[in-house]
Amino acid sequence: MRRIHLTTVIARTLAAATVLTVTAACGAQSDKAAGAADQKPAAAAPSTAPSDGTANDNKADGSTADGATEADPASAPSANGAAKPAPKILMATGAKGAQVQELQARLAQVGWFDDTPTGTYGSVTVAAVKGFQSKRGLPTTGSADTATLQRLADMTTKPTRDELAGKAVNKPKTKLDKRCMTGRVLCISKTTRTLNWVVNGKVLSSMDVRFGSQYTPTREGTFKVFLKSKNHVSSIYHTPMPYAMFFSGGQAVHYSSDFAKRGYAGASHGCVNVRDKAKLAKLFDQVKVNDKVVIYW
Repeated sequence: MRRIHLTTVIARTLAAATVLTVTAACGAQSDKAAGAADQKPAAAAPSTAPSDGTANDNKADGSTADGATEADPASAPSANGAAKPAPKILMATGAKGAQVQELQARLAQVGWFDDTPTGTYGSVTVAAVKGFQSKRGLPTTGSADTATLQRLADMTTKPTRDELAGKAVNKPKTKLDKRCMTGRVLCISKTTRTLNWVVNGKVLSSMDVRFGSQYTPTREGTFKVFLKSKNHVSSIYHTPMPYAMFFSGGQAVHYSSDFAKRGYAGASHGCVNVRDKAKLAKLFDQVKVNDKVVIYW
């Protein structure tokens, strides 16, 4: 029994050491590693992480807080035991036209489509639809079915002419977490992938952000900025992390040239990436050590 117990302790110790290594610093992931971030970015329910910031629910893989995987809505049994009918597919790979263009523009509103709407349902649109579906607990098919389109319609507005042309994106307003309503807060929503700089309940600036993949998730909870480093370079990945504001171990809010170049096709190793360097530079000058950081769904 003592030998079995000792083996278990060693295994747990090694696992803990691995986690510490991964979270020591951030850098952009490769296409292969980052692909999971767009395919399985989140769970649908808001986080209930404790305010001390030590918990990491790791809902990037679609799991619930207790580790159970969410049921597939299409296959879940109904009250009488019969399976629900699968949603009807309305658009899929190869489709073209105004409906596809509107789909792309609506996906852009919720941060899932970075290109100019073309009206052609290609690989970029498939990836965007998969990410949206996975985050909402829908079957991750990449095809636009009735359930997916209804959920997207509920969250977005009819695209304007400029949005359809790729000249503008009207994102829905972020619902601020109640922890963001007092004091000075970097209020970061995983749902809308937005960072809001909030002072005494008033949003002073807002910017797009991206997070870690399901294998290196960005932690959720309440933290404080404990270190600012304007010209930081990752000690693990040896990549620049300009305007870094560290809030939990090696995880920080920082500018990412990879995010600026590739958008949501990539992911961080746990940090909160910002692609607007000018906006972040201004924010960096305003944020102080010990300002609050709230990351939530």
